[in-house]
Amino acid sequence: MKRTHFLLAIVLASQLVTFAQRKETAGKSPWGFNDEIGTLNLMSDVSRLNVLSQIKSGKIYDLSMTYFVGMPSFSALGDPGYQYWLTHTPHGTIVDNPNGLGKTMNSKVSYTGDAISMYTHMGTHIDALNHFGLDGKIWNGFTPEEHLGDKGWKKTGAETIPPIIARGVMIDVKASKGRLPNNYRITSNDLKDALKKQRTRLEPGDIVVIRTGQAEFYQHADHYLDNYPGISLDAVKWLVEDHGIMLLGADNLSFEAFPPERKDNWVPVHTYLLAEKGVMFIEQMNLEELSDDNVYEFAFIAASLKLKGASGSPMRPLAIPINSK
Repeated sequence: MKRTHFLLAIVLASQLVTFAQRKETAGKSPWGFNDEIGTLNLMSDVSRLNVLSQIKSGKIYDLSMTYFVGMPSFSALGDPGYQYWLTHTPHGTIVDNPNGLGKTMNSKVSYTGDAISMYTHMGTHIDALNHFGLDGKIWNGFTPEEHLGDKGWKKTGAETIPPIIARGVMIDVKASKGRLPNNYRITSNDLKDALKKQRTRLEPGDIVVIRTGQAEFYQHADHYLDNYPGISLDAVKWLVEDHGIMLLGADNLSFEAFPPERKDNWVPVHTYLLAEKGVMFIEQMNLEELSDDNVYEFAFIAASLKLKGASGSPMRPLAIPINSK
């Protein structure tokens, strides 16, 4: 018995060493050397029509967050917060007469205009494949030396992200496990348990969004940003490698949890998905209404702003319930 335990310990130790030493490298796309959208290539006219044909309701769930001054942001990393200001007001137009049409016209026709300034990774947004790389390369081997100019990336910028229509599945981990502890790392077993309770199955090419429950604190930035739970490397590998998931999303700030689970990489889930596998994901989603109505399968419809060269872009995803299979 002791010998058996000893041999088992050696095997486990060797597996841990192998995992610790596994080389993380930017992946090469199976869709060709010019590919810029990774697994979104799994969409087709046929797949989009298939999911749209399964819609059973006219009710639409808005999975996006509202933008407002004071909203949660990555200010801890030095990135700018959301700013909003008025450029024209009804009374100010009367006083300033910027259009040169005089007080009578400007008193009759009121004019309001405004502007915003923001980090592209604020609110509900999608991470483009150039957002994180490994050893100087991003997805498909593109490099900053060759593909990054003064006006952004010339490859995999947010403008390349197509409109997305596919079968969506929400995995409600919060409903399955209850309130998640601070910095909790969601495992593949957590996902399996939730799917079993929901009686939902995954299919290749799905979009999977994960509810941690963090969205309920979104109006209170300090709480939303504080020690939030997220997904583990084990869980995303199970989704991508075992189930062929096309796109991922979650309701927390940064998808994965911190502190990082690898000592040699501060964002191992980001680099695994974006740089190694070409899988984009959406952060800071609102999944509360889906959870309230127990909607787990839906037509996912979304498009992001075509921000040329950008590493991310605001997105407004919608969910429309479909017939369960």
